[in-house]
Amino acid sequence: MDIEIDDVQSWQPSIQEFARPLSESVFVVLDLETSGGSLKIGAAITEIGAVKVRGGIVIGEFQSLVNPGTPIPDYITELTGISDAMIQDSPSIEKLLPSFFEFLGPVTENILVAHNASFDLGFLKAAAVQHGYMWPQYKVFDTVRLARSVLSLDDVSDCKLSTLSAFFGTQTSPNHRALDDARATVEVLHGVFERFGSYGVTTVDDVEKFTKKVTRLRQ
Repeated sequence: MDIEIDDVQSWQPSIQEFARPLSESVFVVLDLETSGGSLKIGAAITEIGAVKVRGGIVIGEFQSLVNPGTPIPDYITELTGISDAMIQDSPSIEKLLPSFFEFLGPVTENILVAHNASFDLGFLKAAAVQHGYMWPQYKVFDTVRLARSVLSLDDVSDCKLSTLSAFFGTQTSPNHRALDDARATVEVLHGVFERFGSYGVTTVDDVEKFTKKVTRLRQ
Protein backbone atom coordinates (compact mmCIF):
# COMPACT_ATOMS: atom_id res chain seq x y z
CA MET A 1 0.00 0.00 0.00
CA ASP A 2 1.32 3.41 -0.87
CA ILE A 3 -0.44 5.61 1.68
CA GLU A 4 1.82 7.39 4.11
CA ILE A 5 0.23 9.64 6.73
CA ASP A 6 3.08 11.03 8.77
CA ASP A 7 1.05 12.70 11.45
CA VAL A 8 -1.48 10.06 12.42
CA GLN A 9 0.63 9.31 15.49
CA SER A 10 1.58 12.89 16.34
CA TRP A 11 -0.49 13.13 19.52
CA GLN A 12 1.67 12.69 22.61
CA PRO A 13 -0.02 11.59 25.83
CA SER A 14 1.08 12.65 29.29
CA ILE A 15 3.80 10.91 31.30
CA GLN A 16 1.11 9.30 33.45
CA GLU A 17 -0.59 7.84 30.39
CA PHE A 18 2.72 6.55 29.03
CA ALA A 19 3.21 4.60 32.26
CA ARG A 20 -0.26 3.05 32.12
CA PRO A 21 -0.18 -0.77 32.29
CA LEU A 22 -1.27 -2.54 29.12
CA SER A 23 -3.74 -4.53 31.20
CA GLU A 24 -5.53 -1.33 32.21
CA SER A 25 -5.47 0.42 28.83
CA VAL A 26 -8.38 0.58 26.39
CA PHE A 27 -7.52 -0.47 22.84
CA VAL A 28 -9.80 0.14 19.89
CA VAL A 29 -8.77 -2.35 17.23
CA LEU A 30 -10.08 -1.37 13.81
CA ASP A 31 -10.12 -2.58 10.25
CA LEU A 32 -11.45 -1.18 6.98
CA GLU A 33 -12.50 -2.59 3.66
CA THR A 34 -12.09 -0.24 0.73
CA SER A 35 -12.94 -0.04 -2.97
CA GLY A 36 -9.24 -0.08 -3.87
CA GLY A 37 -5.73 0.01 -2.53
CA SER A 38 -4.98 3.72 -2.73
CA LEU A 39 -6.57 7.08 -2.11
CA LYS A 40 -4.69 8.33 -5.15
CA ILE A 41 -6.92 6.31 -7.48
CA GLY A 42 -10.11 7.44 -5.77
CA ALA A 43 -10.62 4.41 -3.55
CA ALA A 44 -13.02 4.87 -0.65
CA ILE A 45 -14.14 3.05 2.50
CA THR A 46 -16.76 0.32 2.03
CA GLU A 47 -16.85 -1.17 5.54
CA ILE A 48 -15.67 -0.32 9.05
CA GLY A 49 -15.21 -2.81 11.86
CA ALA A 50 -13.81 -2.12 15.31
CA VAL A 51 -13.47 -3.94 18.61
CA LYS A 52 -12.88 -2.17 21.93
CA VAL A 53 -10.96 -4.21 24.52
CA ARG A 54 -9.54 -3.73 27.99
CA GLY A 55 -7.68 -6.31 30.02
CA GLY A 56 -8.30 -8.93 27.35
CA ILE A 57 -12.07 -8.45 27.53
CA VAL A 58 -14.21 -7.13 24.68
CA ILE A 59 -16.21 -4.15 25.91
CA GLY A 60 -17.75 -3.04 22.61
CA GLU A 61 -17.94 -3.60 18.87
CA PHE A 62 -18.73 -1.38 15.89
CA GLN A 63 -19.60 -2.53 12.38
CA SER A 64 -21.13 -0.88 9.35
CA LEU A 65 -21.04 -1.14 5.61
CA VAL A 66 -20.32 2.20 3.95
CA ASN A 67 -21.64 3.51 0.64
CA PRO A 68 -18.52 4.84 -1.12
CA GLY A 69 -20.56 6.80 -3.65
CA THR A 70 -18.91 5.04 -6.60
CA PRO A 71 -19.19 1.51 -8.04
CA ILE A 72 -17.17 -1.21 -6.33
CA PRO A 73 -14.75 -2.91 -8.76
CA ASP A 74 -15.42 -6.55 -9.50
CA TYR A 75 -12.07 -7.68 -8.10
CA ILE A 76 -12.89 -6.03 -4.78
CA THR A 77 -16.26 -7.78 -4.67
CA GLU A 78 -14.51 -11.08 -5.38
CA LEU A 79 -12.03 -10.42 -2.57
CA THR A 80 -14.41 -9.10 0.10
CA GLY A 81 -17.84 -10.25 -0.97
CA ILE A 82 -19.06 -6.65 -0.70
CA SER A 83 -21.12 -5.69 -3.75
CA ASP A 84 -22.86 -2.55 -4.98
CA ALA A 85 -26.20 -4.10 -4.03
CA MET A 86 -25.04 -4.66 -0.44
CA ILE A 87 -24.02 -1.05 0.16
CA GLN A 88 -26.88 0.62 -1.72
CA ASP A 89 -28.78 1.53 1.49
CA SER A 90 -25.72 1.91 3.72
CA PRO A 91 -24.70 5.29 5.18
CA SER A 92 -22.05 7.43 3.57
CA ILE A 93 -18.80 7.88 5.49
CA GLU A 94 -19.83 11.50 6.18
CA LYS A 95 -22.92 10.31 8.07
CA LEU A 96 -21.07 7.49 9.79
CA LEU A 97 -18.07 9.40 11.12
CA PRO A 98 -19.79 11.04 14.14
CA SER A 99 -20.98 7.71 15.56
CA PHE A 100 -17.62 6.11 14.80
CA PHE A 101 -15.72 8.90 16.57
CA GLU A 102 -18.05 8.45 19.54
CA PHE A 103 -17.23 4.74 19.61
CA LEU A 104 -13.49 5.43 19.50
CA GLY A 105 -13.80 7.27 22.81
CA PRO A 106 -11.48 9.72 24.58
CA VAL A 107 -8.37 10.63 22.63
CA THR A 108 -6.48 11.11 25.89
CA GLU A 109 -7.22 7.59 27.10
CA ASN A 110 -7.86 5.10 24.30
CA ILE A 111 -5.26 3.70 21.91
CA LEU A 112 -6.05 2.80 18.31
CA VAL A 113 -4.72 -0.45 16.90
CA ALA A 114 -4.68 -1.63 13.29
CA HIS A 115 -2.78 -4.07 11.13
CA ASN A 116 -0.80 -1.92 8.69
CA ALA A 117 -2.17 1.12 10.48
CA SER A 118 -1.03 3.72 7.94
CA PHE A 119 -3.45 2.24 5.40
CA ASP A 120 -6.56 2.25 7.60
CA LEU A 121 -5.83 5.55 9.31
CA GLY A 122 -4.89 7.14 6.01
CA PHE A 123 -8.38 6.45 4.65
CA LEU A 124 -10.08 7.55 7.88
CA LYS A 125 -8.10 10.76 8.13
CA ALA A 126 -8.75 11.60 4.48
CA ALA A 127 -12.47 11.04 4.98
CA ALA A 128 -12.51 13.22 8.09
CA VAL A 129 -10.69 16.05 6.34
CA GLN A 130 -12.90 15.78 3.26
CA HIS A 131 -16.06 16.20 5.32
CA GLY A 132 -14.84 18.93 7.63
CA TYR A 133 -14.07 16.89 10.75
CA MET A 134 -10.94 17.45 12.79
CA TRP A 135 -9.01 14.20 12.96
CA PRO A 136 -8.58 13.13 16.61
CA GLN A 137 -4.87 12.47 17.11
CA TYR A 138 -4.99 9.15 18.91
CA LYS A 139 -1.97 7.18 19.96
CA VAL A 140 -1.60 4.28 17.53
CA PHE A 141 -0.20 0.76 17.76
CA ASP A 142 0.46 -1.10 14.50
CA THR A 143 0.33 -4.88 14.97
CA VAL A 144 2.70 -5.36 12.03
CA ARG A 145 5.40 -3.41 13.83
CA LEU A 146 4.58 -4.97 17.20
CA ALA A 147 4.79 -8.48 15.78
CA ARG A 148 8.08 -7.81 14.05
CA SER A 149 9.59 -6.76 17.37
CA VAL A 150 8.98 -10.16 19.00
CA LEU A 151 8.79 -12.69 16.16
CA SER A 152 11.68 -13.98 14.08
CA LEU A 153 11.78 -15.65 10.69
CA ASP A 154 11.91 -18.93 12.58
CA ASP A 155 8.45 -18.07 13.91
CA VAL A 156 6.73 -16.69 10.81
CA SER A 157 7.73 -16.11 7.20
CA ASP A 158 5.95 -12.75 7.09
CA CYS A 159 3.70 -10.56 9.20
CA LYS A 160 0.53 -10.70 7.14
CA LEU A 161 -2.61 -10.86 9.27
CA SER A 162 -3.43 -14.34 7.93
CA THR A 163 0.07 -15.58 8.83
CA LEU A 164 -0.06 -14.15 12.35
CA SER A 165 -3.58 -15.45 12.84
CA ALA A 166 -2.41 -18.96 12.01
CA PHE A 167 0.67 -18.60 14.22
CA PHE A 168 -1.29 -17.47 17.27
CA GLY A 169 -4.19 -19.83 16.56
CA THR A 170 -6.86 -17.14 16.62
CA GLN A 171 -10.46 -18.25 16.96
CA THR A 172 -11.50 -15.77 14.26
CA SER A 173 -9.85 -16.17 10.87
CA PRO A 174 -9.30 -13.04 8.77
CA ASN A 175 -11.52 -13.06 5.70
CA HIS A 176 -11.37 -9.54 4.22
CA ARG A 177 -14.43 -8.43 6.17
CA ALA A 178 -13.83 -5.57 8.55
CA LEU A 179 -15.24 -6.86 11.83
CA ASP A 180 -13.82 -10.36 11.50
CA ASP A 181 -10.42 -8.95 10.58
CA ALA A 182 -10.59 -6.60 13.56
CA ARG A 183 -11.48 -9.52 15.84
CA ALA A 184 -8.55 -11.53 14.48
CA THR A 185 -6.26 -8.53 15.02
CA VAL A 186 -7.40 -8.34 18.67
CA GLU A 187 -6.24 -11.92 19.18
CA VAL A 188 -2.94 -11.22 17.43
CA LEU A 189 -2.47 -8.16 19.66
CA HIS A 190 -3.00 -10.25 22.77
CA GLY A 191 -0.61 -12.90 21.46
CA VAL A 192 2.06 -10.24 20.99
CA PHE A 193 1.35 -8.82 24.45
CA GLU A 194 1.97 -12.27 25.95
CA ARG A 195 5.37 -12.32 24.26
CA PHE A 196 6.09 -8.82 25.54
CA GLY A 197 5.81 -10.18 29.08
CA SER A 198 9.00 -12.22 28.68
CA TYR A 199 10.84 -8.99 27.83
CA GLY A 200 9.44 -7.09 30.81
CA VAL A 201 7.26 -4.96 28.53
CA THR A 202 4.14 -4.21 30.57
CA THR A 203 3.19 -0.57 29.97
CA VAL A 204 2.35 1.65 27.03
CA ASP A 205 5.68 3.41 27.48
CA ASP A 206 7.49 0.06 27.51
CA VAL A 207 5.95 -0.84 24.15
CA GLU A 208 7.04 2.46 22.62
CA LYS A 209 10.62 2.07 23.83
CA PHE A 210 10.88 -1.63 23.02
CA THR A 211 9.56 -1.38 19.46
CA LYS A 212 11.87 1.53 18.72
CA LYS A 213 14.89 -0.29 20.11
CA VAL A 214 14.07 -3.65 18.57
CA THR A 215 12.39 -2.63 15.33
CA ARG A 216 13.06 -5.99 13.70
CA LEU A 217 14.44 -9.15 15.27
CA ARG A 218 13.87 -10.99 12.00
CA GLN A 219 17.44 -10.86 10.70
